[in-house]
Formats: sequence, structure tokens, C-alpha cells
Amino acid sequence: MSYLAETPGLSNFESLVNLKTPDADGFYGSFGGAFIPEMLHPNVEELRNCYLDILESEDFQTEFRHLLKDYAGRATPLYLARRLSAHYGTKIYLKREDLCHTGAHKINNTVGQILLAQRLGKRRIIAETGAGQHGVATATVCALMGLECVVYMGALDIERQAPNVARMRMLGATVVPAMSGNQTLKDATNEAIRDWICNPVDTHYIIGSVVGPHPYPDLVARLQSVISEEIRWQMVEKEGVANPTSILACVGGGSNAAGAFYHFIEEKSVRLIGAEAAGHGVNTGETAATIALGKPGILHGSLSMLIQNGDGQVIEPYSISAGLDYPGVGPMHAALGVLGRAEYIPITDGEAMAAAFQLSRLEGIIPALETAHALAIFEKEKFGKDDVVVVCLSGRGDKDLGTYVASAY
Repeated sequence: MSYLAETPGLSNFESLVNLKTPDADGFYGSFGGAFIPEMLHPNVEELRNCYLDILESEDFQTEFRHLLKDYAGRATPLYLARRLSAHYGTKIYLKREDLCHTGAHKINNTVGQILLAQRLGKRRIIAETGAGQHGVATATVCALMGLECVVYMGALDIERQAPNVARMRMLGATVVPAMSGNQTLKDATNEAIRDWICNPVDTHYIIGSVVGPHPYPDLVARLQSVISEEIRWQMVEKEGVANPTSILACVGGGSNAAGAFYHFIEEKSVRLIGAEAAGHGVNTGETAATIALGKPGILHGSLSMLIQNGDGQVIEPYSISAGLDYPGVGPMHAALGVLGRAEYIPITDGEAMAAAFQLSRLEGIIPALETAHALAIFEKEKFGKDDVVVVCLSGRGDKDLGTYVASAY
């Protein structure tokens, strides 16, 4: 059976449904939903029934905006990268999420979800992490609010992201290695879900990306939408118009891209481009290029595009970047890709590494390996001299210095 059999192609934007928010059942077009074991139903239903009322309440918004400003350090700058712009012959702005507290966009989501957890009466927090940035951001807000924190992380990722593991532990979190599968993000997510099943009453699961059962993709996208909210008024300040020509972001699960795209999805003039991890190459078998290779399937509670074999078994992904080493993608991105509203370009390890060194040496900014995938798009796509391109600089490269140094020498 094809889940896409009734999904029309996008011939024009007049036929585009609102893909910013899912329908009542959690679907973005053909993708999304909540496919969960019975034991998780009360947890997910409690969240689904409460999250919009909480997020839209005045007291939540007041506290959320206060913490984003005074604790997380928002608004983050929209920086004109003059030397990078000159190199590519177009105007390039960097949305500096790397300057957020903890070094990445992940703090936007964890601040919001910790406030939500408090209002739901939860005292124990669990999370999954790949590159470690979401784990650090979760441990940070748990320390801030005095809540117990358990972070699941693939054993391989623990080795290659040692600085972030040390940060989590210093913040008081328990870091639990996931030993199954290829010991990366997918496996950490599996372990976190098992924990939640065993601890349904007092525990809130802070999912780090726009994945998982409804309402998580919508919840995380709403919390990360502060990125595109700021881009709009910053563009007016710097360019006199609210809309850039294009927005670029890396996509694993896709939370930074969802946040950067959110307020532009219905803007016909804005080109939305995501970079997914091709690993050693899309056709090598060592890749995480989900949208390029994926087929509809269910993973971690939602129907989306997955890398899978003919029997529907998930194929283990590979990327040099721990944060993009995931065999699926958020259902919002699956819908945007299938309907043609957004483009998703595979970027190899080598292309991302080259882009990271280029930004470091042209602008004095060392990006995360995840972000470097988005920057590599400039080698594959041509932009005009009058274009204004915004890149979501999702995280800083401190955590990846070991990989960079090993590559350079």
C-alpha cells in the first residue's frame, strides 16, 4: 500500500494547505499521526489535550519570553557574512543560533518544554541526544528548575561527542549509553521511549526534534519558530523587507529547519532549502539522506519518510555528524518535500567538512558539523547577486573540534 497514493503534486501555491500546523490527528498532509503502544497512550493524550492551552496562555508566554531573552540570550543576531557573500557573489546572512546559551538552537525547545512539564506536574525529565546539544540543553534547564534529568545517548556518540557528555554530567544529568543497533541517535530514542513506558506518571520526555508522535512535531516546531519570527523583523531592519530570497538549514530530524522555515512556509517568494546528510554518498549504503532515499514508514510514533529495505526494516544510517545520523525525518519536512514546497539536498561528509573550514577561515566562526551541511549548499546551488540568503547557523563547532583536527592533520 502506498501512503502517498492520494497526495497530489504541488502545481501551484494556491493548492498548498497550511503545512505549518498539523490537522487534529497530527497529520501534515499524508505524514504524522501518533502510532504508539497502548501504555504510552495516557502520556501522549495528556500532552495532546493540554499543550496548546498551555503554550498560548499569557503566563506561559510571559515566562517563556523572559527566559529566552535573559537566560538563553535571544534575540540572536542576523549577521551579514561579508567575506562569504563576496566569495559566492550573493548576500548571505547567518542567523546566529550558535550564540544561544549552550551553543545551539536546542535551548529554545528545552526552555519551553521544561515550563510545560512543570505545568503538567512532572518532576523527572528524560531526553535523547545525538550530537549532545539537545542533551546539554535539557540538562541545563533541569538544573535551572531543579528537576531530575536522564539523557540517553548512543555509545558511539558518547565517544565522538565527549565534550558535551562532560557538560551534561557537570550539569547533574545521568547519561545512559544506548548499546543497541549502531549506537547512535535512533537507538538513544528507542531507549528513551522504553523509559517513558516504564515511568508514565512522573516523567516528561523532552523530544529534541520535530519527530515522534503527535503533538511533539507541532510542539517543537512552535517553540523553535522564534527563529523565523526574529528573522522577519531583523530582515526589515537590515534590508527593508521581511522576506529573504532563500532560507537554508540542515535537516536531521529537522528542528532548526522547522524553526527557520516556520513563518515563511506560506510565503510564495521564499525558497526553502534543507541539507540532509549524504554520509559517504547517497548510493553508498553509508548515508542518512532520508528524503532522497526514503519511503513512507512508521518510526518513533509517526508516519514519515524512512530509510528502509524492501521488508520495511529500518536501514542503519551513517553520517560524520552525530546530530544528522538518523534514518527518518520530521513529518513536516516529509510533507514539505513531497509537496515540493521545500527542497532537500544531500551533502556528503567531505562537502560538509570543506564548508566548515571555509566559514572558519572566511568569517572567524567555527560551525557545528550539522550546520556545515547547510553551508555546503552554496557549492551546489547558485544564487544571484541580488538574492538575500539566510543560513540558520544552528550550532557552534566546539563539540566537533576533535573531528576537525583529525581531518586537518
